[in-house]
Order: sequence, then C-alpha cells, then structure tokens
Amino acid sequence: MLVAVLPALTRNTQISASAPFCAVIGAGPAGLIAADVLSRAGARVTVFDHKPSPARKFLMAGRGGLNLTHSEPLEIFLTRYGAAAERLEPIIRAFPPDRLREFCAELGEETFIGTSGRVFPKSFKASPLLRALLARLTARGVRFERGAFEGFVGGNTLSLRAPGDGSRALAPSAAIFALGGASWPRLGSDGGWAQPFCAIDVAMTPLAPANCGALIRWSEHFQGAFEGQPIKTILLRHGAAAARGDLVVTRAGLEGGPTYALASSLRAEVERDGGATLRIDLRPDASAAELARKLERERGKQSLATFLRKTIKFAKIEMALLREASPLGLPRESQALAELIKNIPLGVTGVAGFERAISTSGGVRFDELDAALMLKRRPGVFLAGEMLDFDAPTGGYLLQAAFSTGFAAGQGAARYLGLAA
Repeated sequence: MLVAVLPALTRNTQISASAPFCAVIGAGPAGLIAADVLSRAGARVTVFDHKPSPARKFLMAGRGGLNLTHSEPLEIFLTRYGAAAERLEPIIRAFPPDRLREFCAELGEETFIGTSGRVFPKSFKASPLLRALLARLTARGVRFERGAFEGFVGGNTLSLRAPGDGSRALAPSAAIFALGGASWPRLGSDGGWAQPFCAIDVAMTPLAPANCGALIRWSEHFQGAFEGQPIKTILLRHGAAAARGDLVVTRAGLEGGPTYALASSLRAEVERDGGATLRIDLRPDASAAELARKLERERGKQSLATFLRKTIKFAKIEMALLREASPLGLPRESQALAELIKNIPLGVTGVAGFERAISTSGGVRFDELDAALMLKRRPGVFLAGEMLDFDAPTGGYLLQAAFSTGFAAGQGAARYLGLAA
C-alpha cells in the first residue's frame, strides 16, 4: 500500500502575499523540484495533483531500491536519450547527476554508487527523500491541493476539478505542468493531459509504452513449466541493438532489463510489420567456435540435455528454450547447435501495455518549447518530466531527466516571473 506522506501545511511568512503566484500541476519528482526552485526564488507556489498523496510512482520505484541516476561519464550518459539527447543536453548539464546527489544530501539522504555504476540512496527507499523534500516545501509556504487538470479556458487560465467539487478556473502568473506519461496509470500518470494540449494545437508524438516486456506466444508446456523462472546472463538482440542481463519468463512473454532496453525498437517493428524477432545468446562470453569445440566431445549414451548440462552447464530452462525455438528438432551437427545457442530466435507479437510499462515514449515535441521549456504558443506555461518527447532506458536516466527538466522549468518560470532563480 502506498502511504500518504504529505506533511501538515505551514505558512512561510517570508513569502509575501504580493509575490507572483505559480501553479505546479503534478506532484511527481519533476513537479516537486520545480516547486523547490520556485519557492526558493520567492514565488507563492501551489502544487496540484489529482491523487490524495504525492509522488505515488516515485514511491513505487523506491520499492526496487530507487535507482536515482547513473555515475558513468556525462558524455556517455547524455547519449542514452537517443533522438532527444541534443535538446536534453544543456538541461542535464545544468542539473547533472552529481548535482542530483548533492540535492539528495541537502535533504539528508546520502547516496552511493553500486557495482553497476547506478546511484542509490543509502536507505534504498524513496519515502525518506520524499518526506524531507515535502517538509522543506511546506516550511517555505508551498501549498498542496487536490485538483485534476481539465484544460485551458482561454489564454493561460486553467480548469481544475477537485474530488466532489465542480470545475474551478485558475489564473496563475505562471504554470508548470509535470503530469508524467501514461505508464502505471493507476498511480496517477494516465496521459489524460494529452487531449487538452492537442486541443490548443500543441504538437505531440503519440504516447506509447516503453521499458516494458516483450509478448511471446509460448507453448503450453513451456509456459506451464517455466513461468516465473529466470534466464541468467544472456545477450538479447533486436536488429543492430543489443542488451545484456537477466530475463524472467512470464505468462505473456519475457520481462527484464534487456527486454526493457529493446522495447521501443520492438514496438516500432511490430507496429510496422505485425511482428518482430528477438534473438537470445545464451553464452555471450563464448564464441560459436569455442562452443562447437566443446560440443564435439563424445556424448556416448547421454541424452542431449545431460550432455549440454555437463559440457557447458546448461540449465533446464535453457534446454527448454532451445526446443521451444526449434519445434522440428535440434541440429545434430556441433557447429549448427553452437550457433543456435548463440542465436535463438523468438517471435514477438507486441510489447506490454501502459499498465505494465515502466515509462512511456512520446509526448510534447521539443520544437514546441523554448530553451527554458516554456510553450512558445503559451508564454508562462512550462513543461517538465515525461510529458516531454524523449525515450530513455532504465538505469537512472528516467529519474535524472525528470529532476533535470523540473529544475529547468522551475528556473525558467522564476525568470519569467522576474525572480532570481
């Protein structure tokens, strides 16, 4: 169960009643850091969210240890954002991974670098960091209210609806939208904002599931015997793209880091051609020639499964996967069998939907925004987080982009309001 961690509201008397008013729509990481920047600059800030407690998806991410960012060199880090890297580069350079770690330390949450290079809070939880940030915001006078964004009512006047109430019109001096994408919609980000933005002619790339599992039609035998079991230390390929790690067999197909990394390219091919092919290398640290030499040993009366288990430490699930991909029988010749072990083809029918996706691709196109993430056609309206048209892998890149774009939008709004950011 997600626990509401919203602290009691307090008024910061240092914020003047005449200070410019900014509405932040969305209480996830991007919205909260934008509110932090604005409140530090002296704006009156209210954060609106349609859920009763903030940052629900952030808290869910914390259940897995909360991978905040990555420690790899920034030049490499920036390449992880694909086609959006050029637009995100100055934004992430202004609030890079090291600055995010400093931000966490300011809130009393020290971080560390794991063996994979990923960065985590020492508590391995999201809730302490979130509680500390919310406490700082409320101490500065930031208010939190329920409100679901319904659309624009002429100019920059916003229509919001609170539970049990009718719509209300809100006319802030500036507004920052950080409503997320459409993944895990039960946690709050359902993509419902897309229609109101399209209604004011904001160009968008359609939202689509990203960082999600691959859908594969397993045989009844394989599904029944191996659902929930891991396939360890493989290399997964789709076209020229590849990703290494562990997989988990699900009733619907495959989950795990490698499938998440290839999900967007898989989805694009399925949409274009009606299907796609994944290829699994079960022994990425050995060449086909090396495997073939081992497989040329005398088998005697051993079954093939026993021979592979003893010769190259084959697990039952690996043997079953070979048979699953070769319904007409496995190759008898050593070289051909070795090549199959390193190149098992699996037909993919699609990718998991929004309800199971870690993130979404698509969103408002960057050419709709200026360098401060303000809508060109709506001065005073800023966007941040997964509402923007970028696609990033897991590994800390998603949260880093959320914090960095929220920071940029907060600074942009502060400058727009004539405040020192």
